[in-house]
Amino acid sequence: MNTLAAPRHVLPVLVLAQFLGTSLWFAVNAVMPDLQRAFGWPATAVGTLTSSLQFGFIVGTLVFALLAIADRFPPRRVFLICALAGAGCTVGAWAMVSEFGALLAWRFATGFFLAGIYPVGMKIAAQWFPRGLGPALGYLIGALVIGSASAHALRAMGDALPWPTLMLGVAALAAAGGILLFVLLPEPPGAVARVTTLQLRALATLVTDARVRSSVLGYFGHMWELYTLWVLMPLILATRLEGTALSWAAFVLLGAGALGCVGGGWLVPRFGSARVAGAQLATSGLCCLLSPALMHAPDALFYGWLLLWGITVSGDSPQFSALTARNAPPQAVGSVLTLTNSIGFGISIASILLFVELTRAVALGWLLTGLALGPALGLWALWRLVRERA
Repeated sequence: MNTLAAPRHVLPVLVLAQFLGTSLWFAVNAVMPDLQRAFGWPATAVGTLTSSLQFGFIVGTLVFALLAIADRFPPRRVFLICALAGAGCTVGAWAMVSEFGALLAWRFATGFFLAGIYPVGMKIAAQWFPRGLGPALGYLIGALVIGSASAHALRAMGDALPWPTLMLGVAALAAAGGILLFVLLPEPPGAVARVTTLQLRALATLVTDARVRSSVLGYFGHMWELYTLWVLMPLILATRLEGTALSWAAFVLLGAGALGCVGGGWLVPRFGSARVAGAQLATSGLCCLLSPALMHAPDALFYGWLLLWGITVSGDSPQFSALTARNAPPQAVGSVLTLTNSIGFGISIASILLFVELTRAVALGWLLTGLALGPALGLWALWRLVRERA
């Protein structure tokens, strides 16, 4: 693993800053039970707020990609500004929390600015670790997975953390992440010169370049499955658990994806990013197909199945990003990654809406098999890079 080509502090600082910055993602979701009790909102409110943030992220990533923000301006500065802006949006949400329409608007804006944190963090990693990007992104996205899963842990601790304290605390953490990265990370040596024009031809490599297309389509298949499983995991666990036990179980099972991210990164030097991603994608797809039988299995088998699924459903993500960054035009890595994120999250919203609606009519065990369509597409698309041992 060649992540030590950079100074030792670079990767820990980048991982911590990414974790703190993306904590904005789950700030409101974690306190929704308290807000629903306080303001009488329906159970569907959490889904509406989540969709608002996701839609803001999609719009933000599309704008950032088309304007080549991460490639035209210093990524550290973009990360800092967006972390501070996202923190400000969370403070705004706290100040106007009783107005649901205003809260939706603030969460949309938060999602927009997250487009300058998550993909830009990957761009910075690509600059510092051009030869060890797979392992580096394993740590980086592993931190994002734990941060996202922490919503369930925070919900379990909700009685000890009043919702105003939690919202303002997350805003402070996000601002600290932006400042930390800007102050402690210098510009990487040998960074590609920043572009001064739009990179439409570079963005088109998602379609025109066979190797970029292979990793991007694999990522799209991964996104069909990933966030829908995250949304449905509490429903799966509710067949056996409730209350605080359910929240802690969801945190552990979904947060275990960080093990897949980091462990996959360790295997990259031996097997290559494509094979590591393919193995994890195939495993998570098999977990989809086994759902009808394992939904009613004994507890040990049931939780073992969900643990394996939680590890592998997230564990392939860093390697798809590493492959895309490696094959994209060097001057437009940030924009290509950002556009890929935009389309991928659009696919995830469509998948979430479809599967949540189908829960009304289809037994959960059989419904989960439909998630296997994503891994099937991803493996078909990834086969080219697997053969090349990329």
